[in-house]
Amino acid sequence: MISLRQRILWAGLLGSAALASSGAFAQTPAPTAAAPTAAVAQADGAAPQGKARAEHKRMDPAKRFERMQEHRAKRLAALKDKLKLNASQESAWSSYTSATQPPGPRPDGQRMTRADFAKLTTPQRIERMQARQAERSAMFAKRADATKSFYAALTPEQQKTFDAETMHFGGHGHRFHHGGHDAQPAKG
Repeated sequence: MISLRQRILWAGLLGSAALASSGAFAQTPAPTAAAPTAAVAQADGAAPQGKARAEHKRMDPAKRFERMQEHRAKRLAALKDKLKLNASQESAWSSYTSATQPPGPRPDGQRMTRADFAKLTTPQRIERMQARQAERSAMFAKRADATKSFYAALTPEQQKTFDAETMHFGGHGHRFHHGGHDAQPAKG
């Protein structure tokens, strides 16, 4: 089980990759009068509904990954523009973007199904979950190190911009969940 602290750290790192999508999508053309597709609904920040949701779930994982990569490239380009990197910072940027690259679709093209997972014995399930947790921890450590290295290469003004842009957790209005309810900030 992932602790709240780990979730917050993950959200921060993933947010740094996702960036202020609202700024990236502000320049997209308005949808036509035709019914919106799942992609348009997601670009507008809305959750896919009904038929669009079903189509989204059936989308080929490779196609979904490709679409995610396109969105990521736009967000990173927007961040790079806002940071106004100089020539000496380009290598740090390249290292950062390559290290924070999400893993692609599984090489075999298939994940273990719930039915296959249910056929495993409890010790086998625990071993698989521990192995997956170790993989995720290694990916997190790699991204954290890359983010810290890149951050150190920024000027104080750029660091403020980076902090502000990556605090949006992907710009999708995510809130921390505790006990199944949205946690609201304390008003003081």
